[in-house]
Amino acid sequence: MSGILDQRILLLLISFLTSLWSTKVLSEWKKCGDRECETAMSRVQATTDYLGPDCRYLNFQTGEEIIVYSKLSRKNENLWIGSKGKDFGYFPKDAVKVEEVLITEEVEVLTKETDFLCLDGDEYVFE
Repeated sequence: MSGILDQRILLLLISFLTSLWSTKVLSEWKKCGDRECETAMSRVQATTDYLGPDCRYLNFQTGEEIIVYSKLSRKNENLWIGSKGKDFGYFPKDAVKVEEVLITEEVEVLTKETDFLCLDGDEYVFE
């Protein structure tokens, strides 16, 4: 009986830690082309294949074009947010090269809970 209880506690702990990891705020600030982050900032090209750790990230292959809409700032400046076709998500800025700058002035704004939601299939998954 004790062994079953130990296994249940271990599974509960793993589930809790996984939940904490997946809801991790990547940054409290981001830079955008406008206050609503709707203006495309730049067009970039992938210089390497990239497969993100979860569905919040944009997966791509070398040579694909990505439109950048915002860039995380302060706490985590390594991640940009963009789209490729109908796919949208975070990706490391080191995996791309800038092909065209579309805006010259960036605006820094606070992130929102919706910035970190996971788009999984056709559903919005709030962790």
